[in-house]
Amino acid sequence: MPQRNICSFCGHEIEPGTGLMYVKNDGTILWFCSRRCFKSLIEFKRDPRKFKWTKKYSPQK
Repeated sequence: MPQRNICSFCGHEIEPGTGLMYVKNDGTILWFCSRRCFKSLIEFKRDPRKFKWTKKYSPQK
C-alpha cells in the first residue's frame, strides 16, 4: 500500500505518485505538494506560519 506524506511547508496531505521529494545534504527528507511550496521553503526561506493558505498558519499577536 502506498504511503501518504505530508507537505513540509503547507502541511497538506500528498497523494501517492505526486509531489516532490527533496533530500538535503544531511540526509533530511522534505516532501512538497507543489512547486509553490518548494520555492517558498528552499529558495525564499519563508516561514509557513505567516501564510494563510498553509495549515501551519497562526495569526500574529
